[in-house]
Amino acid sequence: MRVVYYLNQFFGGIGGEELADTPPQVQQSVVGPGRLLESVLPAGSKVVATVICGDNYAAENMEEVQSFVVGVVEEAEADLLVAGPCFLAGRYGIAAGGVCSAVLNRLGVPAISAMAQENPGADLHRSQILIVDSGTDPSGMRDVMASLASLGNKLVNKEPIGRPEEEGYLPQGILKSEFVDKTAAQRLAGMLLAKMNGLPFQSEAPDSVFEDVTAPAPVPDLSQASIALVTDGGLVPKGNPDKITRAFAKVWGAYPIEGKSGLSGEDYEVAHGGYDNNYVQADPHRLVPVDVLREMESSGVIAKLNGEFYSTTGNANPLENSRRMGREMAQRLLDAEVDAVILTST
Repeated sequence: MRVVYYLNQFFGGIGGEELADTPPQVQQSVVGPGRLLESVLPAGSKVVATVICGDNYAAENMEEVQSFVVGVVEEAEADLLVAGPCFLAGRYGIAAGGVCSAVLNRLGVPAISAMAQENPGADLHRSQILIVDSGTDPSGMRDVMASLASLGNKLVNKEPIGRPEEEGYLPQGILKSEFVDKTAAQRLAGMLLAKMNGLPFQSEAPDSVFEDVTAPAPVPDLSQASIALVTDGGLVPKGNPDKITRAFAKVWGAYPIEGKSGLSGEDYEVAHGGYDNNYVQADPHRLVPVDVLREMESSGVIAKLNGEFYSTTGNANPLENSRRMGREMAQRLLDAEVDAVILTST
């Protein structure tokens, strides 16, 4: 097989976050983990070109990067595009899935990637392309590469692809009819009995698993409570002082509202690329309702509105990153002795 390999700036050996704005470039050689990939590909296969692009540049110029990669694959007369593994790197995952989808749709050339199940790129592209489950730990790179090579070879040779649990790729939500020994009722009864007896069983329709979060006790008396406003809709003061990005945000900001009866669109902007910002820009209260909370404060419905609101961007944000920012915000809210939070979203 002739393989084109897509990497971000880090795995491509260019640099770290400081070079995330690097435009796409092509090297007619094997780079970084491409050496490992080439070693597990079928005999006679070769990585004929490596595309390297900064994560930020790809996120902000996706169509350009897709066209660039399509051009490289076409010129190289490649049989397969491989992108990643991306693990939990959200920007990398979205870029890898995006270029794979473009190559598959525009050229009909097979394309495959690898990333963790929680990577936002997986949710965006798993229905279109095969994505090997890389897990979150890069120490498993060799096994992930072996799965990429095996599945990529099957795609190129149009061989049947087995179930996700057999081949190691993320489920695509595809249901196929097949003959089995037991009816649905018998299978369900078997799972129920196994669960009741503490025995292992495999659900045929697995749900996403999230950690259990116990609901806090209700606020006993709002008239004695301090209330804070938090949003993942990206409202920030003009100039975006914390440089919150329009997607994949890694930081959040705390912005003073002490003494303000409301917010003006002239003083704020929206750092969020996932919805039409015009309505919030025209009236920030649609996202951060300071005006209503001030009315509730003056009428005694609540005791106090916290002196600052917290904001970040939830657009395409990996779950682990969101959890970290949530913990940081929660600690600041506890330090401010806030009793309850109103969280607004898009």
